[in-house]
Parts: sequence; C-alpha cells; structure tokens
Amino acid sequence: MTIARPRVENGGLILFLAFITVGLALVVSSFAGALLWAVLAALLFQPLFQRILARWPERRNTAAALTILIITVAVVIPALIVTSLVVEQAAGVYNQMRSGQINFASYFEQVHDALPLRLQRLIDKAGFGSFERAQAELSQAVGNSASMLASRALSIGANAAAFLLAFGVGLYVTFFLLRDGARIGPAIVRALPLEPTVSRRLADKFVAVVRATIKGSGVVALVQGALGAVTFWVVGLPAALLWGMLMAVAALLPAIGPAIIWGPVAIYLLATGAIWQAVVVIVSGVLVIGLADNILRPILVGRDTGIPDWLVLVTTLGGIDLVGLSGIVVGPLAGALFITGWQILTEQRLGRAADGDDPARTGD
Repeated sequence: MTIARPRVENGGLILFLAFITVGLALVVSSFAGALLWAVLAALLFQPLFQRILARWPERRNTAAALTILIITVAVVIPALIVTSLVVEQAAGVYNQMRSGQINFASYFEQVHDALPLRLQRLIDKAGFGSFERAQAELSQAVGNSASMLASRALSIGANAAAFLLAFGVGLYVTFFLLRDGARIGPAIVRALPLEPTVSRRLADKFVAVVRATIKGSGVVALVQGALGAVTFWVVGLPAALLWGMLMAVAALLPAIGPAIIWGPVAIYLLATGAIWQAVVVIVSGVLVIGLADNILRPILVGRDTGIPDWLVLVTTLGGIDLVGLSGIVVGPLAGALFITGWQILTEQRLGRAADGDDPARTGD
C-alpha cells in the first residue's frame, strides 16, 4: 500500500515550477523571437536532417551541422540579399515621396477623373472626391508609413549587433534541436500535466499548424510575391521588388490576398491609358498569382489544419500586431490550439455523459 504524498509538498512543487517558469521566461525574453524561429526551423527541416542522418547514422553532430549549413546557404543568405534590395528600393521610394516625384494624391486624381461620371458622383457624395481631402489623407497615410519605414531602418542599423547576436543564438539552438529533437519532443509531451492522449493530440496539432503556416502560407506567399515582382518588372513599374514583397505579406492574409496590391495597380494603369500593362497585370494576377495558391498549398501542406479562414485572418493580424513578424505563426497557432483544446474538452464531457447514461454501468 502506497502512502499518498502530502498535498503541501505537491502544492509547493507546483508553486516552485510556476515561479521558475516565469523566471526563465523573463531571462530569455530578449531572445524569444530567436528561440521561436529556432523551434520552427527545427520542425521544418527535421526531415532533411533525418535524410542526412540516414547516410551517417553514427554522426548526429555532423548531420546537424550540415543541415545548418544548408539552411544558411539556401534560406538565410538569399533572404538577407532580398531584404537588403527591398530596403534599398524602399529608401528610394521614400526619397522620391519627400522630393515630390511620387505624389499619391495626384495618382488618386488621375484614377478619379478616369472613372465614369456616375461613379465619380458616388465617390463625391461619399466625401472622397475632394482632391484636397484626398491629398491630405493620403499625404498623412504615406507620411506615417514613410516615418515608420525610416524608424524601422534606423532601428535595424542601431541594433545590428543585437540582431547578429539573436541570429547566432537562433542557429545555435537550431543545431541542438535538430540533433536532439527526437528526444526533446517526446520528453516535453510526457512532461505536460495532461492525459497522454490529450498531450499527443495537442502536439500533433502544433506540428500540423507550424507546417501549414510555414510550408503552406509562407512558401506560397513568397512564390506569389515573386510572381508579382516579375509581373511588375515586365510592365515597367518602379520598385518592383518592393511591391512584390508587399504582395507576399498580403498573401498571408486569407480573404484579402495579393489582389489588394495588384488590383489597385491594374486600376491605375487602366486610368492612365497603359492598357496592355494593365491587361498583363490582371491576367497574371488571376491566372498565375491566383492559381499558385490552389496548386502549391495542397502539395506543400497535404492536410487541413481545421482552422476557419476568418480565424486565420483575425489571429494573423492580431499576432503581427502583438509580436511582430513572429505573429504570422504565433497567431494561427494560438487559434488552432484554442479550437483543439475546446474540442477535446467537449468530447470528454460528452463521453462522460454517455458513460453515465449507459445502462450496463448503472446496473439496469
């Protein structure tokens, strides 16, 4: 007969774990983003690590190091190059806006004047037909965006050392997560204070959402952004890479998508008489960029995460607002785990109710 552990000791252990967990979170909070992306990279590139490990079964360190090298060459370096080009084009657009070479209010006036008279009257009645008002609102919006862009650029420059440190920490942690992931993952699942079936189900949902978000939404968005940049370059629009990056960001949002970028561009081209350029943008947007999602997502994801599109939109926007770029993954992940947790609770309650109504259990 076993003696039950006193409740005071159990409560003390739980209290200690709560305090030390909060303390550890505060200690590593400066590297929270780097640690998050290290976990995501380890999950995403685990199959590649396993393939390399299959060739050298006794060399886990070598396999992990080679995987990190591949990640750096194939993902990190191209991302840094593209980012530097986008920042350069963004700085050029910002300078042109300050000098008056780019005037969004005048573009608005051109589009307004090219619309049919009936639509012009409707816009005027809504209060958006006044050039002075449009100029003021657009100038304020563009000015705020330009100021934010400039502040972000200065912040990146000022915090270059911190960025390099976080980047190094991320790669370092990724190495160990790749090498020991087969041991760390199951250990975390076993340590969760949940029933084993519930822990495994939540862990499977976590992996599925990460895979869907990065391999599905992330890769598809990059492909759509690249196709958009090529399209804008073909029709001769300036800063095509910058617009393509904006299209990639918009592609992460369901129900909005890249059409929010190429649609207004096509309207402007039509309004200014650039007919063939507008036709190219529309055809590419509908037949090439639009279909890329339908073709690539089933191949990359392979299974549904069970999250409604409206919840993906809200959680993605909320996640970006809360934690920045990492919110692209954190937001949908929180939504998916929320739905899964309530589904498990509902199933357990219904199961207990069914057991209670079973005549065989009540002795009838």
